Amino acid sequence: MRVQRSKLAASVLGAVLLVSASGCGATTATSSDGAPGTDSTPADAPPTVQPDPEAIKLLPADLQDGGTITMAADLHYPPTSFLAEDNTTPVGYNVDIAHLLGEALGLEVEVKNVTWDGVIPGIAAHRYDFTATNMTPTPDRLEVLDMITYWSAGSSLIVAKGNPLDLSLADQSMCGKKISVMTGSTQQEKYLPEISEACEANGQDAVDAVVLPNVQGALTQLASKRIDGVFSDTSQLAWAEKQQPQAFELLSPQYQKKEGDDIVALGLPNDSPLTPALHAAMQYLIDDGAYQAALDRWGLGAGAIPTSETLS
Repeated sequence: MRVQRSKLAASVLGAVLLVSASGCGATTATSSDGAPGTDSTPADAPPTVQPDPEAIKLLPADLQDGGTITMAADLHYPPTSFLAEDNTTPVGYNVDIAHLLGEALGLEVEVKNVTWDGVIPGIAAHRYDFTATNMTPTPDRLEVLDMITYWSAGSSLIVAKGNPLDLSLADQSMCGKKISVMTGSTQQEKYLPEISEACEANGQDAVDAVVLPNVQGALTQLASKRIDGVFSDTSQLAWAEKQQPQAFELLSPQYQKKEGDDIVALGLPNDSPLTPALHAAMQYLIDDGAYQAALDRWGLGAGAIPTSETLS
């Protein structure tokens, strides 16, 4: 479904300018010696849900009897959005949620593989109906998008199995250690500097930040003992531990931010006629239990939220 809007060119230009690196970085499972491994999917089937008549009533009239909508996502981010071993089938938590939303609304959902920096411009230009890409609802993004909160991500530290250096995000054990963060991530730009600042305030060495372009490369260095830990998105690191539990250990608790939270949101074009229906469908999934099942299926159950909100 495509909805025509005025000032489209300006919206697209603004969207292009708003795309920036988030905490997300592509990752692949790695073997214990650091070599890339093969992504896999859970053995259990994705959850399903019955249509919700109340949410369907909120759809535009031409979709209330069925149809197809499109969800844009960069399919290089396990465990939330990636390709199965056939290199064709979209899988992951965000893919499951997209299809559950479609089931709740009586619609088919077609998942489009779109590079991260093309998602917001594509949504703003109405090439796609919505996105589920772990996107934080920043003020700049809300200039061009309606956003619907749907889970809480976070930042964690992964180390070698057994945590030989006894590292933790809850104390100052990272001071002076070699910790990798991804280029342009919030971990690099904000959270690790906060940790280093606290180290220096207590007379200790700052964290030795090793900035790398992606999590795969960081995990390879961790496996070969060139670094002491990787500080990145919890979802990516949880997936790495699940793939190679003999090599990696995901530490708890997550990083406790000084302010705000780790809520992420679906994105739709501003004033999209689909926004009310998708919001109602998301809350229906939360209340039904299919939402929790989808999170649990990918090891992300701790990120569940009790209420979805619409932001614009």
